Amino acid sequence: MIQLSELTKAFGDRVLFDRVTWQIDDGDRVGLCGPNGAGKTTLLKMLAGLDEPDAGGIVKPASLTIGYLPQDGLTHRGRTVFEEAASAFQPLLDLKTEMHEIEHRLGDASVPEDQHETMLARYSELQDRFRLTEGYSMDLRIATVLRGLGFAEGDAARPAETFSGGWQMRIALAKLLLGRPNLLLLDEPTNHLDLEARNWLEAYLTTYPYAVILVSHDRYFLDAVVTRITDLNLRTLTDYVGNYSKYVEQRDAMLERLRQAKREQDEETARVKMFIDRFRYQATKAAQVQSRIKLLEKVVPIEVPPERKRMHFTFPRCAKSGRTVLELKHARKAYDSLVVFRDVNLHIERGDRIALVGPNGAGKSTLMRMLSGEEAPDHGARTLGHQVVTEYFAQDEAVRLDPALSVHETLEAGSPTDMVPAIRNILGGFLFSGDDIYKKVAVLSGGERTRLAVARMLLRPSNTLLLDEPTNHLDLDSKDVLLEALEDYGGTLIIVSHDRYFVEKLATKIVEIGHGEAVVYPGTYREFLWHKEHGDAPQASGRRPQAAEAHSPHPNARSPKSNARGPKSNAQGPPPTAHSPRPNASREARKALDAERRKKQRAIEGLYKRIADLESRIAAREAEVKKLEAAMAADGFYDDRSAATALIDRHQALMWEVGDLMAQWEALQGHAAEHASES
Repeated sequence: MIQLSELTKAFGDRVLFDRVTWQIDDGDRVGLCGPNGAGKTTLLKMLAGLDEPDAGGIVKPASLTIGYLPQDGLTHRGRTVFEEAASAFQPLLDLKTEMHEIEHRLGDASVPEDQHETMLARYSELQDRFRLTEGYSMDLRIATVLRGLGFAEGDAARPAETFSGGWQMRIALAKLLLGRPNLLLLDEPTNHLDLEARNWLEAYLTTYPYAVILVSHDRYFLDAVVTRITDLNLRTLTDYVGNYSKYVEQRDAMLERLRQAKREQDEETARVKMFIDRFRYQATKAAQVQSRIKLLEKVVPIEVPPERKRMHFTFPRCAKSGRTVLELKHARKAYDSLVVFRDVNLHIERGDRIALVGPNGAGKSTLMRMLSGEEAPDHGARTLGHQVVTEYFAQDEAVRLDPALSVHETLEAGSPTDMVPAIRNILGGFLFSGDDIYKKVAVLSGGERTRLAVARMLLRPSNTLLLDEPTNHLDLDSKDVLLEALEDYGGTLIIVSHDRYFVEKLATKIVEIGHGEAVVYPGTYREFLWHKEHGDAPQASGRRPQAAEAHSPHPNARSPKSNARGPKSNAQGPPPTAHSPRPNASREARKALDAERRKKQRAIEGLYKRIADLESRIAAREAEVKKLEAAMAADGFYDDRSAATALIDRHQALMWEVGDLMAQWEALQGHAAEHASES
């Protein structure tokens, strides 16, 4: 469908593409990957015809239609949202306009009768074309796409210029999707979408009948949508069949083979050079020396991409908080006539990992500000627990940085003394290297400021993190650094993120925001979606979470060291339920009983899955405790008092963590036993 032939593109002495040949076929869904600055956006612009290659060419059929969505910079004005979206159907709108004109003329008594037959024939022709091109479903298609991208019903009639930049990009995306071009080029299409809109776009693109090329830093989105990854590195394009996860495996294996070949080539080259240097001036070896010199001249050095160092980060130590971390009681929040929250009760305990989800504008950031203490509820109370040290990362955190400080000075200010040596490593993990660390904040781009703000947050000691969209503008490598750090974080975590992979990895409890309420769903984001799909009743927002009930475990609860994987353990699956409909029951009653049985079965399966996860986490922590105790029992352990103190503190923290995990495990075992007895 479209082909790159010997394409070359450079900016000054920086070559992005060097004689690249590449092909896209009809129906391909391709994800462009590569380091920042490799040229992904430049390639999309050349494919869209907005930029020209320096050499080579792009071969495409004359009938090819191309739609391009840039990262930002689009604005719409002068029309309503619905009219702007409908402009994607301009040929259909022209047909509709001509049909209306003919209808008006047919009703005009001044038009001679001998013209009626001609007009009726033309009207019939237009009507057939309008019907065959699905013109009568045009309004429905527009409403479906706008609703999928998060626009409310009343938004369709609003002027397009009244929407912010993020919503302007949604309008542009709606027009592209409705236009259905043969080649769809999307540069970070998920940047301005919430989770619900991302899920809808993911499903839409999966069934899109034409070719799609997209750039995205959302791993889950890439995994779900693309069927091929094209890696842009070392001035060329390399294809990998499969989604992003498969690409990572194939790329790592290929890089290892390439590095091995490079080592072997370097060893062989060094051996030949040694021979040349040794026998250069011996007449009897002159022919052999000349032969090897010519051999070296023919060698093409193997080029290997620079290896990105994996950085492991540990948060600075902070005093442990009390069991209750934050609590909202009967909280109400309104802005003039807009009521965001009516009567919210939310109880957050130590160790909770909560994700706030809901459509844009539902009140996620408002709730984060109330939890952080930046805004007080209009009515009700916010209670902060004992020894709680919070760190709040706001959506506008990047603009709060001091523009007069350098990148390094920004991290150094307020950082604990023992974390100062880690500053350079942290900056490297967030793509600040070399002289970049001496740049002033004032000259940084929006994305660079966000990365710096995230890095600064990691260096500050806290036991409760409130993160509002920390992954915006982060590339996949920087997200991995942040994700690994948060996975190892021992405190309480509350996040708002539109990155589903990020949420799925971190959250163990979901709070859905909307309609003035905050509704708690225990479990992961995947389990939350299942509950929403099957209409299960969630946990009430005012109820204390399960971990809070761990101080009074069920009498049947067992220790993880006992035979936890017996006949009713998660290793064998949850215990079977005993519901069986009566022989004389009606078909509707049997269906209801079967549905109830399946519902209870899934609930028990979820409990046992969480129990298994807790058991593995407890085992890992206990293994680490044993290692520390072995080190503490060794001779001369207290000779280095500072090192000994650090190990003792780590041992104590692990013991506290194991205790908390055990309490959660006992509570879940109690719930599992209750479910089993009921069934």
